[in-house]
Amino acid sequence: MKSKEHTRQVRDKVIEKFKAGLGYKKISQALDIPRNIVQAIIQKWKEYGTTVNLPRQGRPPKLTGRTMRALIRNAAKRPMVTLDELQRSTAQVGESVHRTTISRALHKVGLYGRVARRKPLLTENHKKSHLQFTTSHVGGTANMWKKVLWSDETKIELFGQNAKRYVWRKTNTAHHSEHTIPTVKYGGGSIMLWGCFSSAGTGKLVRVDGKMDGAKYRAILEENLLESAKDLRLGRRFTFQQDNDPKHKARATMEWFKTKHIHVLEWPSQSPDLNPIENLWQDLKTAVHKHCPSNLTELELFCKEEWARISVCRCAKLAGRPKDILSVSYKPKAVPDNS
Repeated sequence: MKSKEHTRQVRDKVIEKFKAGLGYKKISQALDIPRNIVQAIIQKWKEYGTTVNLPRQGRPPKLTGRTMRALIRNAAKRPMVTLDELQRSTAQVGESVHRTTISRALHKVGLYGRVARRKPLLTENHKKSHLQFTTSHVGGTANMWKKVLWSDETKIELFGQNAKRYVWRKTNTAHHSEHTIPTVKYGGGSIMLWGCFSSAGTGKLVRVDGKMDGAKYRAILEENLLESAKDLRLGRRFTFQQDNDPKHKARATMEWFKTKHIHVLEWPSQSPDLNPIENLWQDLKTAVHKHCPSNLTELELFCKEEWARISVCRCAKLAGRPKDILSVSYKPKAVPDNS
């Protein structure tokens, strides 16, 4: 609790005794005032030449300095602590304040509430496999990455474009139809797509009917993989990329690759950022939803049209992206010169 302020008469008596030559301890004992209070009164008198309360700059803070420091330490050590938890901790020491007061206190020291970013959970084994992949491919030439056929699956919802849109509107017109983006529950239905591309352009884009399993995945590869490689003129010695989904790594699937003499790129788990097709999926979804498809048949049609429109220049730029990522992420330690 905050201490009660002493009266003007008490402060004057402190100064009288100090002028008479008494020390802090004797003044404290004579007036029954804590020594630190005596010291504070005398220091203020020395600095300002008066014992009168000086005008304050504004409203006194609701939080003491001690509680403020405890709040800052708590938030710094536990970044995910909630405002409610911080509010309860201040109430426990007798300083009950509003959540906004706590927010302002943290803002003053540069701590702001932000949405936590999501990133893949990496174990030590993941990190080791990432490092091994990086060291084995960091020296790869541009021609090597040109021979890679990148692939993946994605789901596209009929009304699933969640990007922010800004509109010019007047006050109290936020819910007018021309100022809103129509949405339906569960996205209004969706389709699953499998696609591939290389630096030479986009390959096949296939709609996956029903649930994707190992057999269906192998059927898609049988009908589209080699044909895509042929259309993109990758030659016979190209490298196929896929992630580590169980249906991709199934024994029957790997045997199919072996039978077809297709080299599969060893892919470290938990590394979606390395696959440049993720960028193409975003490009595709943005372009497709500008058409405002009204049903799943139109959605599939627009997807295939926009996939075919993706430029070779865009594909070539993305196909070289892993080389840039690896060169930045792997920095070998300098070898000491013992000569």
